Amino acid sequence: VQLQASGGGLVQPGGSLSLSCAASGKLFSYNIMGWYRHTPGKQRELVARMTSGYQENYADFVKGRFTISRDNAKNTVYLKMDNLKPEDTAVYYCNYCELGRNYWGQGTLVTVSS
Repeated sequence: VQLQASGGGLVQPGGSLSLSCAASGKLFSYNIMGWYRHTPGKQRELVARMTSGYQENYADFVKGRFTISRDNAKNTVYLKMDNLKPEDTAVYYCNYCELGRNYWGQGTLVTVSS
């Protein structure tokens, strides 16, 4: 499984950014795709994830601000991030999970700063 993420960049507080991640390779029909993030000095943490059956869950710190979606036909997951805060600054990693195996994208930097 290969993951290709795109998006991210620099945005001012209160702004919006979108991330996308496409999975390719031999994919199982049931899977979970999502996003994690990592900041220095902290462990990687879940941001949001969605099953291939469209069940979603979010970390409390992004509820009401971030929206995850996916297109199963394209094996792609999206993350729309609104009302970004400086504390959202992190490297965001796409994650694909199937049959208990995890695969990671290359990471994309999101910087929220004025």
